[in-house]
Amino acid sequence: MNILLDTHIALWAIADSPRLNAQAKQAILNPKNTLWVSTVSLWEIAIKHSLGKGDMPVDAKQALNYFQAAGYQILPIYAEHTLAIAELPYHHQDPFDRLLIAQAMTEPMRLMTHDTQIEKYGSMVLMV
Repeated sequence: MNILLDTHIALWAIADSPRLNAQAKQAILNPKNTLWVSTVSLWEIAIKHSLGKGDMPVDAKQALNYFQAAGYQILPIYAEHTLAIAELPYHHQDPFDRLLIAQAMTEPMRLMTHDTQIEKYGSMVLMV
């Protein structure tokens, strides 16, 4: 299964955070799954880290190095992803998350998240 990790899940995974539940850890460690991190997440990390937001403990370059070392695939942003945003219901207002949702729907992939607002987008969401 192709799984797109949302930004926080990806950061928690590389840090082996206790915030990841057993279901998330099992899916991340399953060799049958291909794990993806979006360029959107790197963009979000770059912006929030430069603003001094406490929930982004590393900068985007460090994050990319960690993601690559963990074997995660990097998903670029394609025009189709941005166009798909216009079709999304407004369950969620965050522009980073909306683009992650559009990417997961377009590819298709499962989007692993802990964000209950994203869960409203249906079966492509893997809540952990």
